[in-house]
Amino acid sequence: MRIMSLSALGGIAAATLCTTAQAGQTQYLLTIENCGQEVTFDKAPERAVALGQNSAEILLLLGLEDRMAATAFWPNDVLPEVAAANGAVEVLTVEFPTLESILSKRPDFVPAMLVTLMGPDSKVAKRDDFEALGIPTYLSPSACATTLTGEDAYGNRDALWTMDLLYKEIADLARIFDVSERGEALIADFEAREAALRDTFGDAEDLTFLFWFSSPSPADDAYLGGGNGPSGYIADILGGSNAVQTQSDWPTLGWEGIMAADPTVFVVAQVDRDRWELDNADAKIAFLESDPTVSRMDAVRNGRIVVMSGAAMNPSIRTLYGAEEVARQLEALDLP
Repeated sequence: MRIMSLSALGGIAAATLCTTAQAGQTQYLLTIENCGQEVTFDKAPERAVALGQNSAEILLLLGLEDRMAATAFWPNDVLPEVAAANGAVEVLTVEFPTLESILSKRPDFVPAMLVTLMGPDSKVAKRDDFEALGIPTYLSPSACATTLTGEDAYGNRDALWTMDLLYKEIADLARIFDVSERGEALIADFEAREAALRDTFGDAEDLTFLFWFSSPSPADDAYLGGGNGPSGYIADILGGSNAVQTQSDWPTLGWEGIMAADPTVFVVAQVDRDRWELDNADAKIAFLESDPTVSRMDAVRNGRIVVMSGAAMNPSIRTLYGAEEVARQLEALDLP
């Protein structure tokens, strides 16, 4: 697969490149093993189209906005620290894009965060669609670490998701774009923040968390963060456990089942896409506090409801941000 070259890295003068940095430079041809496939690059991408918030935000945090032709699929607003950079990149849609809209950007690389965006059963695109056109692809290791079963489009996890899968993704993308030093710095920052949370909450009281992503309506089953997914990781790093112990990343559960789970803490997601009324955290809280039955739950009666970005429930860099967001609110509730 042949792709265009990467020009000089913006913001870093050539004179500052030291021997150590040069040793970390990518050597092309570069072959990356990704989700059971080998992807080869002879130069670094110049017109990447990132499918999914995580794929886009990793590239932005690596300072690669000038190498991005477009993005798509944003459950939440972009991280504030890269908002200005993101403003220079076209957003095709905050929902699922079409293959035609992706190809209209003439991409030379397409990374994706979810199998629903670029998997064997995806309605958006399959890897074969891009490979037939000579366009390299990359699927998040977090996505291909799941087992697809039945009608569960997002898959199941036999073991708890960890940041190690994310660190591999950052390192791979940094190598592809020849910015390995930036990737190492980003990983080091996340590792330090992860360690700080574990140090603070490792001896915390055993808490149980229920993560409510959204629902089409109060009468419908709720979409929840599953036990072995990123929500389970957040519960674990904060010294507790997920009240919904499933292998599925995104189980659905009726309110009788949610009440039976009886979590210590209710984590409600703020989802900015505005598909359903209950995407909004305030609407979720209003329902929890006003419904005659649900409002009897111990967590609700005692005000143990915290708000977190919905993007944090996806396996992504936002998961650590979400853990930090919940941690601050737990401290305010004097729960650690």
